[in-house]
Amino acid sequence: MIEARNLKKTYHTKVKKGLFKREKDIVEAVKGIHLKLEKGQIIGLLGINGAGKTTTIKMLSTLIKATSGEILVDGVEINENPLKIKQKVNMIAGGERMIYWRLTGRENLWYYGQLYGIPDKVLKTRIDRLLTLVGLNEKQNVPVERYSKGMKQRLQIARGLINDPDYLFMDEPTLGLDAPIAREIRTYIKKLAIEEQKGILLTSHYINEVEALCDYIYILDHGEVILEGTAKTLSESTFETKITVLELAEMNSEIEASMQRFAVEENAIIHRSPDAYLIRFESKNELTEALVKRIHSENLPLSKLYVEAPKLEDTIIEISRRVNS
Repeated sequence: MIEARNLKKTYHTKVKKGLFKREKDIVEAVKGIHLKLEKGQIIGLLGINGAGKTTTIKMLSTLIKATSGEILVDGVEINENPLKIKQKVNMIAGGERMIYWRLTGRENLWYYGQLYGIPDKVLKTRIDRLLTLVGLNEKQNVPVERYSKGMKQRLQIARGLINDPDYLFMDEPTLGLDAPIAREIRTYIKKLAIEEQKGILLTSHYINEVEALCDYIYILDHGEVILEGTAKTLSESTFETKITVLELAEMNSEIEASMQRFAVEENAIIHRSPDAYLIRFESKNELTEALVKRIHSENLPLSKLYVEAPKLEDTIIEISRRVNS
C-alpha cells in the first residue's frame, strides 16, 4: 500500500515588481494531503487546473521531493530508500512525452529497461510480454514516429510497466485521444488493476472516465482534499434530495391526479418528463417503497421504478459551485 500523510509542497518564486525589482513569493501547491492506494485498486484524483494533482503524482513517483509530510510505500518511507521505491512505482503521462520517436517500440522498451538495470534475459522476456499485452507485437520494429496516437499511448503503458511496478501513476492517460482509442486505453487500465493487481492512481479531466474506472476518488481544490469517497457516496453527501423515477405503461387524468396527491402526501416535488409516461419525484427520502404500495393499491400499469443516482459530473459541478460561491 502507498500512504501519503500530511503531504505538502511549497515553491519559492520571484515575482517582478516594477522594472528592476523582484519580490519573493511562496506558492503552496499541495497543502497537507492524506491519501491511500492499495494494489488492485484504481484511485481517482480530481480537481480543476492548479488543484495540485500533477504535483502530488510527481511526489508519489519520486520525481520531486515533498516539502514536508511523509510517503510510505509498502511500509518504507520514500526518502529512506529511493532506489528501492523506484523499482515499485512508475508514471505514465498523457500525450506523446517520455518516448523517443526515432526509436522503434521495442527499442524504446529496451532503452528504459537498461535504465532500470534489468538483466538482458529478463528484459527480453518482459518486453515480449508487454508488447503482447498492449497489442503492439506486429508494430514492435516500426519507428514510433509512424505510430498512431493510440499506439503511442499503448507504448506509454508498456514503458510504464517495464520495471514491473506494483503502483502506477497515470496523469491524463487518454488526453487528446479519439473516443474509440480512449475506450481502448481504459480497457487496458482496468485490466492492469484486475488481472495484474497494479495499484493505479489516475488523474483525468474526463469525469466519465473517472466514474467508470475508479474505486475511490479524492477531490482536490487549491492543494487540499476537500472531499473523498466512492462516486456514489460523494453524490449522496453532496445532494440532499433523491430522484425516484416512475415509468408507467399508460397515463390518463386519473393516474396523473393520483400521482399529484402522492407527491403532496410525501412532501415531494413532481417533475413531468417530455415522455408522457415518465414522472420524477424529488424528495429527501427514497420513495420506492411508498410508490410500490400506491401502485399495488391502485393497480397502476407499472413499467419501471428506480432511484436515479446523480452522475459524478453533476456532483463535481455542484461541489465547484459551492466552493466558488
